[in-house]
Amino acid sequence: MVKRTVAFICLLAVLSGIAGCAVTEQPASSPQGVVNFTFFDTVSYIYSYAGDTAEEFNTRSAAVSDILMEYHKLFDIYHEYSGINNLCTVNRLAGQDPVEVDSKLIDFLLYAEELYKSTDGEMNITMGAVLKLWHDCRTIAADTPAQASIPAESELLDAAKHIDFSLLEIDKENSTVRLTDPLASIDVGALGKGYATEMAAQYLEAQGISGYVLNIGGNIRLVGTKADGSGFKTGIKDPQDPDNSFAAIVLLKDTSCVTSGNYERFFTVGGKRYHHIIDPDTMQPAEHFSSVTVITKDSGLADALSTALFCMSYEDGLRLLEAFENVEVLWITEDGTQHYTAGFENLIVE
Repeated sequence: MVKRTVAFICLLAVLSGIAGCAVTEQPASSPQGVVNFTFFDTVSYIYSYAGDTAEEFNTRSAAVSDILMEYHKLFDIYHEYSGINNLCTVNRLAGQDPVEVDSKLIDFLLYAEELYKSTDGEMNITMGAVLKLWHDCRTIAADTPAQASIPAESELLDAAKHIDFSLLEIDKENSTVRLTDPLASIDVGALGKGYATEMAAQYLEAQGISGYVLNIGGNIRLVGTKADGSGFKTGIKDPQDPDNSFAAIVLLKDTSCVTSGNYERFFTVGGKRYHHIIDPDTMQPAEHFSSVTVITKDSGLADALSTALFCMSYEDGLRLLEAFENVEVLWITEDGTQHYTAGFENLIVE
């Protein structure tokens, strides 16, 4: 069951403690809010600045929660659920017959395929074989630090033989999915949360609702504006002091803000820190930046691009962005240097 609470304290205190971006201001009248602990193994917040009644908020936030739960189950690669063929099912049956899945999962996989092509393979949901090696090492390091280690190069090279997107067959007409390689697997950690957030936001938009803030594990999606038409001040964490300070504060309306950073999930071996964002070209944690923040309307695209750009040089990232419209980016290097697109600079208020 989803755990919730509607009694809320200061918005800043609640939101500044989670990954990536955070709405930083407390309005004159506190928003209505609900927190969930179930979706995508993270903490999620739904806020309303719309001035709706308690009954309206309960109905709308419940609908959003139901959407997030549906995608959480579809995208889960660790657990299967009764009556659902999800990504865990697809991975388990890799190399066997096609698996019939919900049309929503087909739509997502086709979107992932588009992103794979448009990012020159940097956004690759079939990286599962490599990502599992790093995930297992991170888990061991957390449970028994004395046994912490990184994947052997030979293991990574073997896993790299099973991460080609062409191994994934998507049949929209028959609503089936098949991994042709029994050692291939799907991992949507760099895209799934943002995509699900966008689906929830689009539901609210279709209802004509404005003034909602979805913060799904630090992925911010702003639906419209506040009731007076103003935007939301949104802080971007300082990678060198993520718990206490922001690298920049921007004023945003009707858009999303997603950050990929090296300061959230990591483990240490031999005095070196290894974070969770793996460069598909090297199969090692990417070393170009401390964080990359993307601001664009579509939360799924923002999620995907923040990861892809994190794994690319600044120059290559700029070239990649030429293929996209209305996308603003902030890159922060290890020494704290900031690079950003011209449009991003125009959003900074502090």
